[in-house]
Amino acid sequence: MARTLAFDRAEVVRQARAVFWSRGYESAAIPELEAATGLSRSSIYNSFGSKRGLFDAAVDSYLDEVVRPRLAALAGGDVAAQALDEYLAATQAIFQKPESLPAANGCLLINSANAPIASDEHVSQAICAYRGELHAAFSRGLQAAVPGLAGQRLALLADAVTGLVVAAFALVRISPAEAARLVESARRLARAQA
Repeated sequence: MARTLAFDRAEVVRQARAVFWSRGYESAAIPELEAATGLSRSSIYNSFGSKRGLFDAAVDSYLDEVVRPRLAALAGGDVAAQALDEYLAATQAIFQKPESLPAANGCLLINSANAPIASDEHVSQAICAYRGELHAAFSRGLQAAVPGLAGQRLALLADAVTGLVVAAFALVRISPAEAARLVESARRLARAQA
């Protein structure tokens, strides 16, 4: 009779997420994932199908537990006028704390965009969808802050804010001060429209 696996799947995924977030998919070795999750190689493969299956679960967890809660104030129907500025200010503050996960590790998806795993169609779609989620949230934030903003001007400004935030996440591991400066530029750009 086969033994049933008894572990907290969500916690295992969080532990694996921490490894992938800090090391990247390619550098995250199975022994390191075993140590972090407390699962054996065979349990990882039985439960997730592969290292890649565990990575996919980690990406879903990252979006659901890290990204979307931070974007929640920008994702609802009634977005407050200050919601975008508050999101950007909080991001800037996080970047200035070297011990924070975003300052130490950047963004799991932006990091993956610059790694070989990004050539996988499923991963590249997840990265593009994430960028789209950011853009949509920032667009709603801009519309709430500047009610008359619409059309091409709104799209261009949302592109600029999104680009600055993505660039900040790409740089934060090597230059937190520059990442914080880019986010401040996004804040100033958004505030200049009011």
